[in-house]
Amino acid sequence: MNFTKMQGTANDFVMVEANGLERDWPRLAIAVCNRHLGVGADSLIILLPSDRADFMMRTFDADGSEAETCGNGIRCLARYALEKGLVSPDARGITIETLAGINRVTFERQDGRVARFSANMGKPRFTPAEIPVTLKAGEKGVVDIKSMLAYTVKVGGVDLTLNLVSMGNPHAVYFSSEPVSGFPLGKIGPLVERLPVFPRRVNFEVARVVGKDRIEARVWERGVGETLACGSGACAITVASKLQGYTGNKVVIILPGGTLDAEWNGNNEVILGGPAAVVFEGKWPD
Repeated sequence: MNFTKMQGTANDFVMVEANGLERDWPRLAIAVCNRHLGVGADSLIILLPSDRADFMMRTFDADGSEAETCGNGIRCLARYALEKGLVSPDARGITIETLAGINRVTFERQDGRVARFSANMGKPRFTPAEIPVTLKAGEKGVVDIKSMLAYTVKVGGVDLTLNLVSMGNPHAVYFSSEPVSGFPLGKIGPLVERLPVFPRRVNFEVARVVGKDRIEARVWERGVGETLACGSGACAITVASKLQGYTGNKVVIILPGGTLDAEWNGNNEVILGGPAAVVFEGKWPD
């Protein structure tokens, strides 16, 4: 089975063009994502045909669970399609179907080459059913903040106010006043991910506002663990920060693997921009 190893701000993926292939994708994801016995990646991404868009993307995380969407993965799939000749070299963009909906990725060219990819990540969602979370406004520890559900909870001895939002997948954003490098993410992340109020688990972001348009962050991804970047997480941070009044419409998210930029005007879709690169290609021995 041919594969391409790709990364977007060091959030890395094994990309497989299905081409009629049938596999036990969850089991394969566990094998290929293993960093000691496999290729090594955060997720396995499967490129499939779609009746609703140019392509369909399915994302299986390192533990074999399927994610609804992946912001960095969407950009990587767009670069893959462009470099493999699956779209016209003059194309200005493509559409990609995910479990969360259809995303459009535009190609930004510089000196005749595509230098950057911007993905329409859809509108954020805030209701308990959409996130999803088994909480209701008015319950103990639950408050409504500018239409966004916020949940205060003590986890691992740390008091957290979690800003809850769905970008097609669930996110809980915590704003810290201290540098995120010192936050005990390895201890707190898995506990937040599996809080009983999150029926599908949750992606957890710890963020610190360092300027009116800049935020530093680290991410604990559901089904993966700490990753060097998360595209949908960057979108969730941007939305939460805008609603809290910390930042404006455009934000640069500084992550351990690099920087992403996101834009949200408080009403429409979130636009995520950043790099996407091929690392290497290979064959997986079935």
